[in-house]
Amino acid sequence: MREDGPVTSATERPPEPQLPELRPSAFPGGRVRLIATDLDGTLLRDDKSVSERTVAALAAAERAGIEVFFVTGRPARWMDVVSDHVHGHGLAICANGAAVVDLHRDGLFLDVRPLDRSDALAVVGTLRAAAPGTSFAVELTTGIHYEPEYPPFYIDPVATIGPAEKLLSPGWEGSDRPVLKLLAHHPRLTPDEFLALAREAAGEHASFTRSSPTALLEISGRGVSKAATLAHCCAERGIAPEEVVAFGDMPNDVEMLSWAGTSYAMANAHPDVLAATSARTVANNEDGVAVVIEEILAAQRPR
Repeated sequence: MREDGPVTSATERPPEPQLPELRPSAFPGGRVRLIATDLDGTLLRDDKSVSERTVAALAAAERAGIEVFFVTGRPARWMDVVSDHVHGHGLAICANGAAVVDLHRDGLFLDVRPLDRSDALAVVGTLRAAAPGTSFAVELTTGIHYEPEYPPFYIDPVATIGPAEKLLSPGWEGSDRPVLKLLAHHPRLTPDEFLALAREAAGEHASFTRSSPTALLEISGRGVSKAATLAHCCAERGIAPEEVVAFGDMPNDVEMLSWAGTSYAMANAHPDVLAATSARTVANNEDGVAVVIEEILAAQRPR
């Protein structure tokens, strides 16, 4: 989960990026029916804005009958960065697949795949022993709560501050609300070291991933991922994987990119993402998602 800055709008179209020509054969499933895109580091520029070019490309895709899903690690309450650019159905997959929300209805939860509290407690105990110095935060459907040592990535004035064991206990006032994610931060390990350690030590209890440049892990229920929830949403619509084009830049995107029929790594992507994809686009700050959408629309335009 990344810290979010203020929402801004890019008003000037950047110079046209240079990208090798994409031919229709770049989309092996034939007609594209759904575009699934990550937000931070992918659709959004580094200043968290959505460029005019990207806004236009998203709107053109939906006019052409292509559904667009925002698939992100962000919680529903942080979707304001794209809420003004929602077209069509307005659905988004949030919290790395733990929630499907309706952006047309202020982030109404339509589906929740929570992390079991007993599994969350097991992860806390295991990581405290395996990686001393780990601090935790608990992301509920209603907001985030955290330990005193947890870095202030995002300050919530109504958050409860206390030990993770308390925040996950049956008697706590928030115990009736689903846990979307457990977050774990380590002050000394590298991000990839921490992820590997956590998966080895506690992988039987939860799904582990990351999207931050710091050693901040995002921990979901067993089997919960962007890919699993996207696959479910596509199955409901009769959309096959080969009809999906996906975009991403960080390890929490790898499963989704591997599932989709065609996947693009951003030029700024993590090495694991580059290894999981064969297609590339330019960086997020150069509107890499828009570049490919424009090529898709051109390829599918009747001749």
